Amino acid sequence: MDRVKILIGLLALSAAILACASPFGTPATAPPGNVETMVALTFQALTAPAPSGTPALAGPSLLPHSLYFLNNDGAGLLQVFRLAPDGTTLTQLTFEPALVNSFSASPVDGSLAFVSNNRLLLVNADGSGRRLLVDGGPMDENNPFLTSLGDPIWSPNGETIAFGQGGLNFYAVATGVSNRVLENQLENNDGFSFPRELYWPYRYSPDGTKLLTSLGYYEGGSFAVYYPAGSALVRLSGADDVICCSANWAADGSGFHIGRSTYGLWGPGLWRVDAATGAVTTLLSGIRLPDGSFNLADSPYLAPDGQLYYFFATLDPGDDFINRAPLQLVRSAPDGVTGRTVLRPETYDRVNEALWLPDASAVIVASAPIEDVFQGGQAELVYTDGRPVVILAPYAYQMQWGP
Repeated sequence: MDRVKILIGLLALSAAILACASPFGTPATAPPGNVETMVALTFQALTAPAPSGTPALAGPSLLPHSLYFLNNDGAGLLQVFRLAPDGTTLTQLTFEPALVNSFSASPVDGSLAFVSNNRLLLVNADGSGRRLLVDGGPMDENNPFLTSLGDPIWSPNGETIAFGQGGLNFYAVATGVSNRVLENQLENNDGFSFPRELYWPYRYSPDGTKLLTSLGYYEGGSFAVYYPAGSALVRLSGADDVICCSANWAADGSGFHIGRSTYGLWGPGLWRVDAATGAVTTLLSGIRLPDGSFNLADSPYLAPDGQLYYFFATLDPGDDFINRAPLQLVRSAPDGVTGRTVLRPETYDRVNEALWLPDASAVIVASAPIEDVFQGGQAELVYTDGRPVVILAPYAYQMQWGP
């Protein structure tokens, strides 16, 4: 989570958005006592037996691609691991003396870009050939917006690595040149830096022509679409309550969906964003329904079959906030309402990550081991057609696909 040192009053805000995607990116180090350290202490060894459910069975087609994620190594440091498509073959790819904060696997050749000790590093697909790409220098705890390096994202063609440090940057692999295209906008007050607008890469569109970008503000965060070819940033318009959390590109790259299943400083909801204009369409409003309940949505994905898949619940919290809700896997028409059907009987009340298979035949869910952990969890392959759940790993964090 973010390590921003700002006024004490922001601590309550930070606690309220733990369940959402951080608008400030991934930290370069983990200070004692923060949530990331709590998560590290709860990681299970990858060789430990799965506590329940069906273990992964070897087979070349269990997964469409290799699955990459963070877990602790034998020394208790976060490192990158790769699970092969057979669901069984596991390989540790990084062996850093400090924890790995964030990473990205090239969709072309599996090369791994990752951040450790405030440096952007690169290894080959087999973990060999470690080399330094960008040295972020020492961290300034009073000005992390200026010095923290993180969130590398490979472009689909494998030519560029987007990353955050002082703004949005692109590293050209062929030339080794790094270029900052968006500079963080800060305000200073009594030695503290306040975010007026911050920029971090979030996810490329499937065709690589657009980059979904996190925007961070003093009061929260949002998204925008950056067009590398024209250096244009398209901000969201038409809905002021779209702050965070989970977002996925539509399979055709025309737009993306945002879901929020928490209720507190901001209401829950489901939205679709047009990538060309930034226009936001509210599919499920965050307004309390007449019976006192809210519609909650998480991890929406508009699949190639034209159907919208997401986690959903209707819940009346009374006067309380909602940090965790008993969500069910559903499918509907693209409007999020028509023909909504519950796909499985299970409920998921500790989902921290959800990684969709491209064809939406299944989703990999990482559920927290305890209530107060908001990063990672046991990785389970959940089929949308009702087949038995398959346990892939006892713990996975920052799950993503590779080649």
